Amino acid sequence: MKKNSFDIKFLIISILLLNFQTAVFSEIMLLKGCKNLNDSFIKNEYILDFEKSLMIRNYVYDNKTYKKHKRTDLSIKKENTLERFLYEDKNLIFTDKIGYPQFYTQLVFEKNNPIINIRTVINGEEAISKVSTCNNVELFEKES
Repeated sequence: MKKNSFDIKFLIISILLLNFQTAVFSEIMLLKGCKNLNDSFIKNEYILDFEKSLMIRNYVYDNKTYKKHKRTDLSIKKENTLERFLYEDKNLIFTDKIGYPQFYTQLVFEKNNPIINIRTVINGEEAISKVSTCNNVELFEKES
C-alpha cells in the first residue's frame, strides 16, 4: 500500500512540475532593407512581434528625401521609430487604422512575403497598392 501511495504522489508532483516548465513560443518577423517606391532611406526595417501584436518600424531618411518632407512638415525627423498595433485577418496582417472612419490607411503584410502594401479606404471604397519591397525577410521563434 505504501508503494502505491508513493507512486501516486510522484505522478502528481511530476505532472505539476511539467506544467510549470512549459515554454511559450511567439513569432517575430523581421523585414530589412526595404526599398520604398516614393522615398529613399539609409535604413528602413519593420519588426512584427505577433505576441505583442505590435509593428515597430525603424527608419533613417537619406538627405534628399528628408529635405523633401521637411519643406512641407516641420515635425519630420531624419531618423525615427514608429509603433503600430497589429491584427490578423485571414492570411493578412494589418496595422491599426490611421485616419478617420470615412478615410483611413493601413499597412498590409503577409508572412514570409517581402512586399509591403498599403490599404486605403475612402468612403467604403478600398484600394491596395504596393508601397515597399524588402531585401530580407526572417521569421524567428522566440522562446520564453
